[in-house]
Amino acid sequence: MRLTKFLQIQISPTPNGGIHHCLQNLCSVNGLDCGAFGRLIQHCSDHRLLRQAKQLHARIVLSSLTPDNFLASKLITFYSKSNHLYEAHKVFDKILDKNIFSWNAMLIGYSIHNMHVHTLNLLSSLLPSYSLTLKPDNFTITCVLKALSVLFPDSILAKEVQCFVLRHGFDSDIFVVNALITYYSRCDEHGIARILFDRMHDRDIVSWNSMIAGYSQGGFYEDCKELYRKMLDSTGLRPNGVTVVSVLQACAQSNDLVFGMKVHQFIIERKVEMDVSAHNSLIGLYAKCGSLDYARELFNEMSNKDEVTYGSIVSGYMTHGFVDKAMDLFREMKNPRLSTWNAVISGLVQNNCNEGILELVQEMQEFGFRPNAVTLSSILPTFSCFSNLKGGKAIHAYAIRNGYAHNIYVATSIIDAYAKLGFLRGAQWVFDQSKDRSLIVWTAIISAYSAHGDANAALRLFGDMLSNGTQPDPVTFTAVLAACAHSGMVNEAWKIFDEMFLKYGLQPCVEHYACMVGVLSRAGMLSEAAEFICKMPIEPNAKVWGALLNGVSVSGDVELGKFVCDHLFNMEPENTGNYVIMANLYSQAGRWEEAENIREKMKKIGLKKIPGTSWIETSGGLRSFIARDVSSERSEEIYGMLEGLLGLMREEGYTLQDELDEECAYI
Repeated sequence: MRLTKFLQIQISPTPNGGIHHCLQNLCSVNGLDCGAFGRLIQHCSDHRLLRQAKQLHARIVLSSLTPDNFLASKLITFYSKSNHLYEAHKVFDKILDKNIFSWNAMLIGYSIHNMHVHTLNLLSSLLPSYSLTLKPDNFTITCVLKALSVLFPDSILAKEVQCFVLRHGFDSDIFVVNALITYYSRCDEHGIARILFDRMHDRDIVSWNSMIAGYSQGGFYEDCKELYRKMLDSTGLRPNGVTVVSVLQACAQSNDLVFGMKVHQFIIERKVEMDVSAHNSLIGLYAKCGSLDYARELFNEMSNKDEVTYGSIVSGYMTHGFVDKAMDLFREMKNPRLSTWNAVISGLVQNNCNEGILELVQEMQEFGFRPNAVTLSSILPTFSCFSNLKGGKAIHAYAIRNGYAHNIYVATSIIDAYAKLGFLRGAQWVFDQSKDRSLIVWTAIISAYSAHGDANAALRLFGDMLSNGTQPDPVTFTAVLAACAHSGMVNEAWKIFDEMFLKYGLQPCVEHYACMVGVLSRAGMLSEAAEFICKMPIEPNAKVWGALLNGVSVSGDVELGKFVCDHLFNMEPENTGNYVIMANLYSQAGRWEEAENIREKMKKIGLKKIPGTSWIETSGGLRSFIARDVSSERSEEIYGMLEGLLGLMREEGYTLQDELDEECAYI
């Protein structure tokens, strides 16, 4: 008692001086007071006094004392917080009769360092010792829930764990319920997570942050912002740095700059403590929403920048087409990490700056970074752009060798690239090998057959997907309807279009209406297509009118073409294709003066018909060419072969519209 009282007096003043005095007194006492040592180690842990805590531990070892559960728990906590988990586990192993406090100390140590496999392995060692005196408590369950939510985000398992929680009376513990909210959110069971949140009698800041983060990370951005508003209106708790990170990310993803600025204002007015993550979220918000100058100002003001900081501003520049600024900033970095390389590569692909991407990947490897799943899924579209099937196969082989082939984003990118490169058999093989046939993988293979005009295969796969229990999304319906358009399957298209809302609860958007116009137009049902547009519940855009114009260009209906082009010229006045089609329609009808007026209109605007460029891979490398190209030294042979193919087409009964080509040459 005398020693304990002395420690309580001595610990509070200056940390180092108090520790030394206590050590001297502890060493002069016969026998060691484990409680006193435990409180001293707790003091060292709280004040990050690594050397002094190790001295205390050394005294304990020299005394040949085996720490009891209380003292051992304090040592484990100290070593865990100071990132010395090996020493923590050595202390844990030497405890003779472990109680739940020492088990929890080790579990918490693994948990705070996100060593989730170790957490579950340790739990499996605890369970055989389960007894009335040694059984999991709320801290044990909290650590386990965190590990499971990361390693096994499965809703069935989450419900089983919740049943355990209910049976053992932990459902009223705030820490356990907070962990359950996070678990269900990561299992995409946000409805159950919200029920748990709403039923809580007492909520702490972690409760609010868990639910807000769940909404933000799950893509429920409006729910995230609404819950943040509710938090502001509630009494007692105020948002902290963790809260604003989730809300700012939701604002960025939903392009809600106005709401994001209100959050920023709250941060300034309430002096919310900001770490690097919070600053990065602010930069990401302004960069993604187009306020690039202000985002750069915040970037320049940051003293401690990490990879996410650079990635946010680089991605912002790329998203809004400022490729040069993004590259200049990237080149300023001394040691860019893999995530930044990926942001740059992805941005270049998005901006169709395909030339030089492969050289950039090679440069990245020279810096010591190997392409990962993000890199592979980003660069694969480049190979389809340059018709480089050999390169696409090489990337596929790399993915297999390095264990990325079953990543859904890599698999989807390979399927898409193979389809665009004409290697449909390869795309089907990748799909067949996919273990996790998620919606995006199904949509990729359906889109592949759709692009190749094989509507039967696309519809068969669509049926297989539904039978597999995978629900379609708007992108899937776009792919299926496009397949119907290519093959003139009007009845099937109508059935699928009607089922979107009636059966699947999806409201058709403008892309789906454009597909239906394409279905009707390609089937020659132009009046039905025009009527369909007039009855649309949403404003038709250029895609919708363009689909009708494509049908008109085949039928030669000049008046309908003029009606359509009047809309298109207002919507996209710099699209040369619309002018060319209208001029061709006039020319086919012998209305030369009106065709000439279209050409003059193009000249006044300053438009020129951009020649289409194609690529072909030969033994001499990748070659590009345009229509009527004579730059190749083997032009005579090429055109001789082409004439032979055209002759075969004539024999098959195809009509060649040479007059249209001649007309286009004047524009």
